[in-house]
Amino acid sequence: MIYFYLIMSGVVMGLIAAVPIGPVNLICIRRSFAFGPLNGFVSGLGAALGDGVFAAVMGFGLTWIAQMIEGYATIIELIGGAMMVWMGYRTFVSPPVPRCLDTKADSEGTNLVRAMASTFALTVTNPVTLLSFGVMFAGLGGLAGGAGSFNDASLVVAGVVGGSTAWWLTLTAIIGLFHAKIDEKAMRIINRACGALVMGCGLAVLIHLAMKYIHFFG
Repeated sequence: MIYFYLIMSGVVMGLIAAVPIGPVNLICIRRSFAFGPLNGFVSGLGAALGDGVFAAVMGFGLTWIAQMIEGYATIIELIGGAMMVWMGYRTFVSPPVPRCLDTKADSEGTNLVRAMASTFALTVTNPVTLLSFGVMFAGLGGLAGGAGSFNDASLVVAGVVGGSTAWWLTLTAIIGLFHAKIDEKAMRIINRACGALVMGCGLAVLIHLAMKYIHFFG
């Protein structure tokens, strides 16, 4: 029974990390519309693996990694913010690719490895996610920080990846039902809306960092 509890706790953590609408959700939604549910799901899988990395850091008590991430949080956030701005811009100016019928579509639509890598990088450059997993693991009676056994932590981490993956599978499968009905005009609107929102998130991160820098040296 305890094993089931640990796995389901991880699943809930994974859903809490994945479900809120943010840059990764917007990117996966847009890619699912443009290139099909497989590309969107693989993109989501990159985010799920990123969540798994943070869950492993907290679950296995890898405090030196957590401290290193916290120590370089500003630089990591700067990289993440810049990535969001760049990816948002690329999305905004991307030509519509309805139904993914264009065999000359750019590498974003054909290179699944790149799709996964981009969302993985976007996920692991958000130190706030690490803090949120720390809070969630703390609620498991001391699992965070290595107090639980290796097997217990492994079950929770597996649940996190599984829960996050289940969300991306569900989301992209639903969007896949409408993928074939998206025309060029609708795809252009989706590109620009998602691109603008992702750029906005990135700019918000960069502005926040700039304000912290000005306040620190002001």
